[in-house]
Amino acid sequence: MIDNKKCILIADDEKEIRDILTLLLNAEGYHVIAAEDGQEAVDKASDDIDLFILDVNMPRLTGIMAAVELHKTYQTPIIFLTAYSGESDKVMGFSAGADDYIVKPFSNVELLLRVKAILRRTSAFCMPEAGKEQADSLQKNRIEIQDIILDLDSQSVIKGGENIALTYTEFKILELLAAHKKKIYSLESIYSSIWDDEAVGDAAIMVHIKNIRKKLGDNSRNPIYIKTAWGRGYYID
Repeated sequence: MIDNKKCILIADDEKEIRDILTLLLNAEGYHVIAAEDGQEAVDKASDDIDLFILDVNMPRLTGIMAAVELHKTYQTPIIFLTAYSGESDKVMGFSAGADDYIVKPFSNVELLLRVKAILRRTSAFCMPEAGKEQADSLQKNRIEIQDIILDLDSQSVIKGGENIALTYTEFKILELLAAHKKKIYSLESIYSSIWDDEAVGDAAIMVHIKNIRKKLGDNSRNPIYIKTAWGRGYYID
């Protein structure tokens, strides 16, 4: 956040797109930082950024590669912009840690709704430090899954004393399953619970589950954390 405004970094090698997004987001009261490619997006990244909007195909560093680099340091949500609408392209984007995916040409209204939805979901990340300390002193919400602890206040996952770096979306999926143990969630219900929208593709959720399992050191063939109810969905004991 900069000057008490949510800060959004947009990266697109097309100046026209950058200009349109800047005008659109500025009009909604956001502070906008523009970058011409993925490398510049990485160079301009900071803790002040509340959301990254990255074009997938950019010179020097693609949006996918930029997302991978950004997630090494930041948990900030990412929206990908792309001209490709195929499910395999979406799977690639979600595998890189995207929180949402918008296909060009996009509706200005749709983009703003998605931006607002993500910033609303991630508002906990933007809480001032004083507010965080006050919240921590009032309540410390934790969910335990065997040797894993989900700290809901700090949005962190700890396993064996080590912090597991999940994206915001990955954390919310894990939290959903952990908070309702033994309840089987279908792919559609997971999507609607996290995105507040109708499901747009089973593959996207399956990629997120795969990423979570990998980060937790879970074996997908014989999982001990997130289990599969074949033909029905996923659950945690």
